[in-house]
Amino acid sequence: MPQTARSAGKVGCSVCHKVNPGSLAQCSQCGSRLYSRIPHSLQRTYALTLVAIVLYIPANLLPITYTVYLGASGPSTIFGGVVTLWQMGSVGIALVIFVASVFVPVAKLAILLYLCEVVRRQRIGNPHKVAFLYRLTEFIGRWSMIDVFVVAILVALVKLGNIISFYPGPAALSFAGVVIVTMVAAAQFDPRLLWDVSEKSNYE
Repeated sequence: MPQTARSAGKVGCSVCHKVNPGSLAQCSQCGSRLYSRIPHSLQRTYALTLVAIVLYIPANLLPITYTVYLGASGPSTIFGGVVTLWQMGSVGIALVIFVASVFVPVAKLAILLYLCEVVRRQRIGNPHKVAFLYRLTEFIGRWSMIDVFVVAILVALVKLGNIISFYPGPAALSFAGVVIVTMVAAAQFDPRLLWDVSEKSNYE
């Protein structure tokens, strides 16, 4: 059975990832404070994920942009923008916005809740597959900001008075909050807890 660093009396640095003797309080390489496990990792991840879920509701229901075209103003939600792009024939852009702004945030929230439940219930199947899900959330999380970037670019570049102009809506702030909070939640989750659960399951 694979041995964890904790069971071997070692502790890994969360900054430089060097494995140090468990008796040290600071990393011998970078000087960062050492934790065998991030304190209150599960509770913090749960709390931040729930905050992100709450923010995700107005991010989808409220307008993310207001478009002024020939003097007429119209709001546009994230999903409404995807539908409009699809109807205009910009299928590729519509799919990119849908994946980055709808599918990815929902998938990341679901994975974070799943990881927390695995640790809370102390039941895990294949720890390697579950750990892969965690690494996946860290990798794809940053790409969720694409919709916010699109809004920022449109607002900055398209300013033609009443002919056509774009203005940010309240959903832009909520959506940016979702992305930031989920990134912090993923950072707060300690993946070493998954191996603790796996080690415990092997003894049972």
